[in-house]
Amino acid sequence: MKNDLSDPLTKMDTLGYGSGTGSDFSFAYNNATFSDRILTIQIVPYVKSEGEGCSSTAGDWDRKRKRRREETNKQNVDADLINLSDADVLTQCEDDVLNCTMLDTEDVLAYENQDEEAVAMAEESPSGVEMTTDHPGGGVASKSTDSFTYLNSAAALPVRTIHISSPILAAQSPFFYKLFSNGMKESEQQHVTVQIHASEEAAFMDLLKFMYSNTLSTITPTALLDVLMAADKFEVASCMRHCSRLLLNLPMTCESALLYLDLPSSVSIADAVRPLIDAAKQFLAAHFKDITKFQEEVLNLPLAGIEAVLSNDDLQVASEDAVCDFVLKWARTHYPNLEERREILGSRLCRLIRFPYMTCRKLRKVLTCNDFDPELASKDVLEALFFKAEAPHRQRSLAAEEGNASRSSFVERAYKYRPIKVVEFELPRQQCIVYLDLKREECNNLFPAGRVYSQAFHLGGQGFFLSAHCNMDQQNAFHCFGLFLGMQEKGSVSFAVDYEFAVWTKLTEGYVSKYKGNYTFTGGKAVGYRNLAGLPWTSFMAEDSVYFINGILHLRAVLTILRV
Repeated sequence: MKNDLSDPLTKMDTLGYGSGTGSDFSFAYNNATFSDRILTIQIVPYVKSEGEGCSSTAGDWDRKRKRRREETNKQNVDADLINLSDADVLTQCEDDVLNCTMLDTEDVLAYENQDEEAVAMAEESPSGVEMTTDHPGGGVASKSTDSFTYLNSAAALPVRTIHISSPILAAQSPFFYKLFSNGMKESEQQHVTVQIHASEEAAFMDLLKFMYSNTLSTITPTALLDVLMAADKFEVASCMRHCSRLLLNLPMTCESALLYLDLPSSVSIADAVRPLIDAAKQFLAAHFKDITKFQEEVLNLPLAGIEAVLSNDDLQVASEDAVCDFVLKWARTHYPNLEERREILGSRLCRLIRFPYMTCRKLRKVLTCNDFDPELASKDVLEALFFKAEAPHRQRSLAAEEGNASRSSFVERAYKYRPIKVVEFELPRQQCIVYLDLKREECNNLFPAGRVYSQAFHLGGQGFFLSAHCNMDQQNAFHCFGLFLGMQEKGSVSFAVDYEFAVWTKLTEGYVSKYKGNYTFTGGKAVGYRNLAGLPWTSFMAEDSVYFINGILHLRAVLTILRV
């Protein structure tokens, strides 16, 4: 092949190389006959940081990536250590040697070397790849037929040399395409040098082989992640897709899911990796669906993990009040500094709290909570109150509209304690009207002996709740739907109320009173009616039942204080 490569993609097509066609050119890998350049790979030795173990293999992937993320956030650049993951690109010309050091994949900067000392040269040898080096100390150059050679100078770097085909690499990678076809003198040089970190050597070599064969021999998650990172930095989208598919086919664990979610943003936003990121989020959401069973584990999750768990519409939790309490507990644990905690709550976590489904009592506490930014807290609480004031059909419309959006604050979760609407009056007597809506599916799930509870509400300083049951009628003849009123506080507290239960029907197009009475509560007691509709369960739940309006059962309870 000739070295004048005006357009590697054109030359690739002439030779029959296809981009993204799955063609196998593994026969050309490191084969001088099918190559037009020599790639010298300089290996930067791993430098152990203080307090760190000696290993820098793929097994340390999580630790390395977290360290890189922290360094990125702090904007600490180590100029003495050039890393493949830093994605830095630099082109240097000296005689017929083109030295490329990873600095910035977006730009290729060419400059003339001001140092006139000799540098490592790679030359062809009939028996293999041979490297000749004249080191600054003037010592005798070392020669080897092996593709891996350590230079004699203590300051020099270990290198590997390999024959490459610029059309094949350019077809797979925009990075290499720009490198080989930028129209400058360097793009016509035969020798190319790439400098990478020692821990990334295996991944880079696997990437080069993939660009010829479209296959990978590595199968472990950590090794595939290393190759995925290398493919991202060298812009080999086909390899990123391949790694993502292989990782998706491996069994998902909490550890691997967190690794995928912790990928740098440049990788995680790539279309080729989105299916992997989405699968990791879905796995964590499903695994920690019942958050009450995994409170300690969820509390120890990193930010990306807690976001995946709390984004789940099917999260099994007592109420949104409990979600808010848990978010605050997590934030205080991971961000003890108030300023940092406010920042992370405002930018990442508040959007996961569905304020419209919190109780008014809890919303008032949000307004005075020092952890929240006051302006943001006021905005969220006001939005929640406006939602609560909407008619039910409008609420369902807002939830449906936002269900397709990135934020789902209006979408109701599968709460253990069902949300309610409460209207309170102080005069002429202390009174509250409580509205509870239940879906047909929720009622179906009550059979044969289930219960569902409402969120707590307060009257005269006392906490109450509603509970819907599937139970036997008083004669124990058949199952039926029951509704009960309970008081939370236990002890010697005595509290007398008038109460009335009503249900909306299709026949009247309004609420129909079903049961009323008065009761003096002591803590922990409940009162109600076993058969609210006066029907067997099968009739109550029938498709033509008059009690379900568009699949919703609308219940109302009116409580009035008799004496305190």
